[in-house]
Amino acid sequence: MTAADALPEPPWWTPRKPAAPRRSLSRSAIVGAGLKVLRAEGIDALSMRRVATELGTGAASLYAHVAHKDELLELLFDEVVAEIPLPEPDPSRWQEQLTQVWTDSHAALARNGDIARVALGRVPLGPHALRVSEVTMAILRAGGVPDQAVAWAVDVVGLYVAANAVEGALHVDRQRAGREPGDYYEQVGRYFSALPVDRFPVMSALAPELMAGSGEERFAFGLDLIVRGLAAQAAQPG
Repeated sequence: MTAADALPEPPWWTPRKPAAPRRSLSRSAIVGAGLKVLRAEGIDALSMRRVATELGTGAASLYAHVAHKDELLELLFDEVVAEIPLPEPDPSRWQEQLTQVWTDSHAALARNGDIARVALGRVPLGPHALRVSEVTMAILRAGGVPDQAVAWAVDVVGLYVAANAVEGALHVDRQRAGREPGDYYEQVGRYFSALPVDRFPVMSALAPELMAGSGEERFAFGLDLIVRGLAAQAAQPG
């Protein structure tokens, strides 16, 4: 049994079962095939039937290991966040550590299609997701952030990272469809620049700044805003 196996899993997940004799079908095999489909085709293309085809079997054989697509998506999300390196909380470096954990989280999500969609509208409760949340909150507490801010911050930063990763996946989808995101943003930039100055003086003046920066730079800027806000919370007298 691995360390991940020893961690608690949501009670509504289908319990792990050993692979059947002379067959390789297992939860791990299903998750592996699901990740392959997800990365190549995205969540909307993912189905129990599609994963079964990838494994060379029928969809009915999957249900002994995974109850339905929603459960499969939760399992896939948890497999992805297992890639995130987690540090031992260090009070002297808590802001740096927090930034790194969530930068690495964003990178892990971005490498795996639009899996970040799973984190929107639900609480990720797989064992690896729990560890990411636990370490995030431990880092914040080590930095002196008040407990209520810690409890809310893990949700706020998770939503920011997931939403940013979803937007990146949408750009990839547009590229697959032959629509370059750069063309769209050039059009938006021209529109901002052409706005009536008397009615939109600030937007007209800041049109170059509104369109400046790469996706990575903008993500880092937003994450820095969140971390600085949490640092201000930590600096407030108790």
